[in-house]
Amino acid sequence: MQIIVLADELQRAELTKEVSVADVVWVKDEQEFLHYKNADAFIDLAFVNDHHRIALLNQLLPNLVIINSVTDTLHELDVPFVRVNGWTIFLSSDLVEASCNAEDDKSKAEQVFSVFNKKMEWLPDEPGFITARVVSMIINEAFIALGEGVTSQEEINTAMQLGTAYPYGPFEWAEKIGLQNIVTLLQRLSKSELAYMPSELMVQETDRAI
Repeated sequence: MQIIVLADELQRAELTKEVSVADVVWVKDEQEFLHYKNADAFIDLAFVNDHHRIALLNQLLPNLVIINSVTDTLHELDVPFVRVNGWTIFLSSDLVEASCNAEDDKSKAEQVFSVFNKKMEWLPDEPGFITARVVSMIINEAFIALGEGVTSQEEINTAMQLGTAYPYGPFEWAEKIGLQNIVTLLQRLSKSELAYMPSELMVQETDRAI
């Protein structure tokens, strides 16, 4: 099995943690996928919802195409791909959250990720899957508390780690995942549930970073 992967250095490190992956070819941009059109599977962890990107990936079909798309669903994208949560931090887990509309592609994707010693958790085709939703809400609550002057970033991070045994505090999570990713997901979710509305401080921090 030949697997072609587009990922940044951190995603690559998380995906291949303690694993030897001789059958994997790492590419630097999406155009390189076209050099391996006979490969068994393609993983685009740098995927963006762009007409040209989707058109390029469609050229790789009927071979398996897997995209990192936490916010945009397969239904919205109108693509026959496998969708996974490829956000930084989440790839280090032994379980990969994913969505797919074709049963055959599910079994193929399971074979692909078994190369990285990972299992798939198949979920409905909804924005945020499960863990990205939960973590984004935790981060949002932390920004609300910070904006209200309840305490400092450092104290919130420490309290979260000590109280839950999470590996990171909410602001550390935010830095690693990227505030823009979190705000985009929360804004998408808030269209159907106002409880997901991103805090004003988080939006301001995101705007400053652009």
